[in-house]
Amino acid sequence: MTELFEKAYAKLNLTLDVLGQRPDGYHDLQMIMHSVSLCDDVSVRITEQGPWRVHGSDSAMPCDDKNLAWKAAKAYFEGTNLTPGVEIFIEKRIPSGAGMAGGSSDAAAVLRALNRHFALYDDAQLAQRALQVGSDVPYCLVGGCMVAEGRGEILTEIFKLPDCFVVIAKPDVSISTPQLFRAIDSHEITKHPNLDAICAALAFGDLRETANELFNVFEPLAQEQHPEIAEILHILRSYALGAIMTGTGSACFGLFAERERAEAALLALQQLNVAVFLEKPV
Repeated sequence: MTELFEKAYAKLNLTLDVLGQRPDGYHDLQMIMHSVSLCDDVSVRITEQGPWRVHGSDSAMPCDDKNLAWKAAKAYFEGTNLTPGVEIFIEKRIPSGAGMAGGSSDAAAVLRALNRHFALYDDAQLAQRALQVGSDVPYCLVGGCMVAEGRGEILTEIFKLPDCFVVIAKPDVSISTPQLFRAIDSHEITKHPNLDAICAALAFGDLRETANELFNVFEPLAQEQHPEIAEILHILRSYALGAIMTGTGSACFGLFAERERAEAALLALQQLNVAVFLEKPV
């Protein structure tokens, strides 16, 4: 028996833009994604043979083939003659339904762990397996700060955030991603992120200008549907250099140069009875 351990880091969107619908039913996206220190711990136990099992610290987590970690293991072995026993345990910290790629990051951790042990694929081949599992999984394989295009699988590494503090708040609401995409298809997008400007700010290590350029085209629609998001963003923007909703929500985050202001925002958000986290970029 072999047991492997991986960190599964959450992602945040510094920008998110929808460029249009594709013939395959997906949307062409352009976004900047960044890893943060909030993470799940994933262990993968491999035996010569035996059943597959997925379980974890969150009782609401699916423990069958609906779990992306399970799907990742299936995708890894698909088309091979290997049939080992696989047991996956996930210590959950990343909230679900947050737009932080918690499930995708767990799946990527499983793929990294399995490939570390079996070494069946090079980086490009592993990324193709990851895309079979979900659009965010190729990014989660590598993390860091990336411009992601296409469905999210075309990745270009850029400069990371300078040293700073990140306050994340997740209200007790979940947003239907398909519903939000349908909503944006019926709306004219009047403002788009300035990708060149934020990439330049990151290259110069200018946290203030980076924070000024945070933008997510889904945010106005999500705020209309869920006033809790607007309330969180109002508080974050009272303290942070800049704040934004990540992904299709419902988590929001702000960027801070000083720990004191980050902690003040954290205390203010705790009055709303939402899940809050004080993290760092990684």
